Amino acid sequence: MQLRFVEIFCAVVEERSFSKGARAHNVTQSSASQTVSNLERQLGAQLIDRSQRPLELTPAGKIYYDGCRQLLAEYRSIEDRVRGVNSRVIGPVRVAAIYSVGLLQMERFIRRFEEQYPDVVLRLEYLQPNQVYEQVLSDQADLGLVSYARARGDLGRIAWQEQPMALVVSPAHRLASAKSVLPAQLEGEAFVAFTTELPIRREIDKWLRKHKVAVDLAHEFDNIETIKKAVECGSGVAILPQPTVWQEVASGALVAIPLSGESLTRPLGIIHKKNRHLSAAVRKFEELLRLELGTGTVTIPESGGPHATDPHMTDPHLNGPHLTGGPGQPSGPVAASLDAASGGAANALPGRRPTRRKRV
Repeated sequence: MQLRFVEIFCAVVEERSFSKGARAHNVTQSSASQTVSNLERQLGAQLIDRSQRPLELTPAGKIYYDGCRQLLAEYRSIEDRVRGVNSRVIGPVRVAAIYSVGLLQMERFIRRFEEQYPDVVLRLEYLQPNQVYEQVLSDQADLGLVSYARARGDLGRIAWQEQPMALVVSPAHRLASAKSVLPAQLEGEAFVAFTTELPIRREIDKWLRKHKVAVDLAHEFDNIETIKKAVECGSGVAILPQPTVWQEVASGALVAIPLSGESLTRPLGIIHKKNRHLSAAVRKFEELLRLELGTGTVTIPESGGPHATDPHMTDPHLNGPHLTGGPGQPSGPVAASLDAASGGAANALPGRRPTRRKRV
């Protein structure tokens, strides 16, 4: 049995597809299928139930897959220790992140990381929050980037960023010229909210209740991009993490207003599976991620003008040079390609759910 065959088998199982498993290792689908068939022949047992879609493991396959995962983890640990003799950083790094983690800042960081460590093969996938947890727990991702990281016995959590929240309005809104806004000023406002299953929605609702504010719920969406589009169109106002709207603020499409009084923030964290060996490449990625994007200042540029200098509009937990608008920021084809990488505009993101207005 070759280690390569085990890797292909595990990829097919994790992707629950021969074609996707094959792509992960740059082989043809027929080659991946033949590899699994050869393993089944050697073992004298069927490992994958091909009648199910997506593919399912048989009882024998589950035993074999669990053993193979342990085997690969131990092998990579040995490789890691050997490479450490020469301080060489090499190998795969698989990261799953929520859509709103900050595409532009991540793309810039990834380019620098790959330049610094050319022997590392980095894969970054943007997913819904529950899918990020699933990828980490099923060993399909080494690290997950999530907001409001949940406490779990099988997951480790590392604090990463605290993103201040702001009221986001269209330039034509009555509050657009305000330097800051009190909670009471939101009373009765048409409000574009996150869907109720998301932690950020629960935190915003709690903040509104604490300040005895009732808003007029206009729409609910499960992603920030669609919420921003709705606010742009004048459907209502929203409360969003400041770093997620800097581009729209810089272009004049939206206005971000600091919230007065008690601060409201969105914590971002890095999750990983406990008791799982993290390679030197993964550890280096996590370390640099915290150093480069977990400290510093993010400046939200004023609508259609120079960068804001209001201390309420800065976040000491983010790295300013990677988020500040103006010179050095991607624009034109680069910005367009990054938008495409994130799934394009709101229409390409799943789960849009408009609702009838109601008081919350």
